[in-house]
Amino acid sequence: MTAALGKPPFQLDQRRVAQAILLAALVLVAFRGALPAGLVRLPEAMVVPFADWINAAFAFAQDDLGLMSLTRAFSDAVELCLDVTANLLYGKSRWPNVGPIPWVVIAATAGMAGYALGGLRLALLAAGTFVWIAVMGQWKWAMETLSVIVVSVPFSVIFGLLMGVLAWRYRLAERILNPILNIAQSLPHFAYMIPVVVFIGVGPKAGAIVTIIFSVPPMIRMSLLGLRAVSPEIIESGKMSGTTRWQLMTRVRLPAARTEILIGVNQVIMQSLAMVVLASFIGMPGLGQKLLQLLQALKIGLSVEIGITIVLLAIVLDRMSKAWAMKQPEHVEGETWVQRHRLLTIWLGLVALGFLAAWAHPYFAEVERKQALSMAGPIDVVVGGFIDLVDPVTDWLRWFLITWVLIPLRDAFLWLPTSAVVLALAGIGWRIGGWRSALVCLAFVLPIALSGWWDRAMITAYTVFVSVTLALLIGVPLGLMGAANETRARRFLLVCDTAQTFPSFIYLIPVIMLFGVNDVAVVAAVTVFATVPIVRYTIEGLRNIPPEIVESAQMSGASPGQLLRHVKLPLAVPTLVVGANQSIMFALFMVIIAAFIGTQDLGQEMQRALSSTDVGKGLVLGFAVAFMGLLADHLLLRWARSRNASLGSSQS
Repeated sequence: MTAALGKPPFQLDQRRVAQAILLAALVLVAFRGALPAGLVRLPEAMVVPFADWINAAFAFAQDDLGLMSLTRAFSDAVELCLDVTANLLYGKSRWPNVGPIPWVVIAATAGMAGYALGGLRLALLAAGTFVWIAVMGQWKWAMETLSVIVVSVPFSVIFGLLMGVLAWRYRLAERILNPILNIAQSLPHFAYMIPVVVFIGVGPKAGAIVTIIFSVPPMIRMSLLGLRAVSPEIIESGKMSGTTRWQLMTRVRLPAARTEILIGVNQVIMQSLAMVVLASFIGMPGLGQKLLQLLQALKIGLSVEIGITIVLLAIVLDRMSKAWAMKQPEHVEGETWVQRHRLLTIWLGLVALGFLAAWAHPYFAEVERKQALSMAGPIDVVVGGFIDLVDPVTDWLRWFLITWVLIPLRDAFLWLPTSAVVLALAGIGWRIGGWRSALVCLAFVLPIALSGWWDRAMITAYTVFVSVTLALLIGVPLGLMGAANETRARRFLLVCDTAQTFPSFIYLIPVIMLFGVNDVAVVAAVTVFATVPIVRYTIEGLRNIPPEIVESAQMSGASPGQLLRHVKLPLAVPTLVVGANQSIMFALFMVIIAAFIGTQDLGQEMQRALSSTDVGKGLVLGFAVAFMGLLADHLLLRWARSRNASLGSSQS
């Protein structure tokens, strides 16, 4: 009968197979006490020495292939560039020995750049940020950070653009790059640092190189996306003009892909700032190192000052690079050179005035620490009073969460048999995407089980599970509230945009203030960080529902509540799932960084691997985190695509 209907008799029913696999996993959980030890946890004999293999491969590349000499040559070139920026920005005694540039000149330059890109408001924000940095006595630390960004961003942009062109030109290159980029964008920050420390050492050049490596992937993706989006009509027009292949690329394709490429530059800049702050763990001086020292000493007031500076820098760099991406080239007409270059002329005048002011009074060249303003004292008083006020609540909340939520959940995750978890993930994969998805799930989860770090991975999974659950409980209602009207939606999205520019380190400051150093602080930091994408995607999902569907439901007499429950939310589910996926990725990144304030998960082991420069261990742990993220990404996006397909067919 099935053959007559066109269905092969040997084809397995996807739902029943998935149910059978999930039932087997449930049986393993129910009879855990009777299971052989090898099904509860893999025996030591089955643990694969991935770390030893990686260390051997690195030793071979380092000693036998001569990779060390190549990396040293590249690091020397980066160090030469860093010497120049360090001399110009904060006066380090290096060539060209003309620095430092007075802070008023840099502030004026930032203000003029902001005005040229986005008008008066952006000019005031940019100039005001650098004035703040100077008068608060943080100039040298900020310039140490910016000197690395100024060097690393061009390297990342050029390399990412070249690789994007290569992937666009050759399909094989794209197929090779895609899985590499997926894993690279899922690896935690610390996984990048360990190999760099082995090959380069520590210090500013190591910070710059790890920043370059970390920030390249988004540039590759955006370059590829931009080149693919170029209209065929534009290409045909270029060919008809008699352009060569090189001219077609440089004068037609790349200019046409300008917006996407500059959005890639924006992503590179923000990734660079995030990594430079975290590179303090490998001896990178600057704002990140100072913030790390202050957090370790629990000096909250000074930490807040540094945190404000990092946030302001992030906002300025984000706004200016986005404005550059959105701004279209303009042709300015005028009779004289000054008329054609009005803004450049004003900038040159401001630079001259700045140098004159610095010559007239040293305050305008550099604000000494004793001359600097500080809000640390008042902040400490306010924070101390606030903590005293909320201390009974936070103490009870900390006790309740640790005793009744976090420890029981952690123990439950650790209690689960490895075999049951592996089977359950395979069953979920089979239910969502058939046997191919089941194999993908196994390909991601089995290496974690075989690595010997299963328990640490389960603690990471428990932290992410709790944090994302809380983020959903907070973020979805906020998103619903924000999507209620257009004005509120714009405000909420602006807050989300701003929050996403913050380097992840910043989220540790308030939770340490409130909860100290414990699991509750970790969960709180991860929850706040993971809530942002949920709010954003909830608003976007509800805003992008076709108006004709909403009008049809309203004409059918649906109340606002019914409209939300039965029309808007079901149609927005695929977008909400993408938001949940982003939330999980954010949580995985943050939970590794939050190991700084005390956890027992993969992040803590990764920090130990970093301190001992154990490349193999660090990369195994990094891949474990990446595979957890890619597993969640595959399941959620596969389900979202199938949901979209079913909605499309039902609407048609």
